[in-house]
Amino acid sequence: MHGLILAGGEGSRLAATGVTVPKALVPIGGRAQVARMVAACRRVGCETVTCAVREDLAVAVAAAIADSRVQVVAVRTPTSLHTLVAGLRAIGTGDVLCTLVDTVMPAADWDAAHRDALVALGNADAVVAVTPFVADESPLWADVSRDGTVRAFGQRGTRALVTGGVYWFGPAARVAASSAVDSGVLRLRGFLAGLIAGKHRVRAIEVRKIVDVDTNADLDAALALIGRELA
Repeated sequence: MHGLILAGGEGSRLAATGVTVPKALVPIGGRAQVARMVAACRRVGCETVTCAVREDLAVAVAAAIADSRVQVVAVRTPTSLHTLVAGLRAIGTGDVLCTLVDTVMPAADWDAAHRDALVALGNADAVVAVTPFVADESPLWADVSRDGTVRAFGQRGTRALVTGGVYWFGPAARVAASSAVDSGVLRLRGFLAGLIAGKHRVRAIEVRKIVDVDTNADLDAALALIGRELA
């Protein structure tokens, strides 16, 4: 299992709320968020960890991580989907745990989600973390059946669940990501919807609460969520 952290965005929504530090470097509990993501990947046993980061931040991100074993890939990409594909092309074959850099959840939930995802990947091409906690201006809804199969993205199911920015991709999903970019798909959510349309097997792992750090208020929510870990 490879770990891949996507940090190619501009962080404009965060900046608009007064946070001038880029998402990857914003401190949460005194530690740069990108370093927290690296630690999460290491803790669940990823053999390699790669961070795909916008090129003007590559040096600063490498310094914040302070781990020569982490591959930092400088990118200039228009969307998170393009950043995903650039990151995938930089790592070896095999399954991938992919997380957006602004995702925050407690260590115990990371660990449990990863264990469940490894099991689910035995009969799926991709696994997504979903949560009933909805605090995004434009959430990606997931229609999830009782057995955990994702029936659709972009529409609500019986339960209100949204994607949480953490994904596990098998070989078929990795190929599909590259094909999506080559065919003109522009956004990560478009790729995910395309997995369903292409009859790929997608499963969901539910996590009680995932905070997506997009605003200053989200930073407060993130600290409240993981506060016990920082005590």
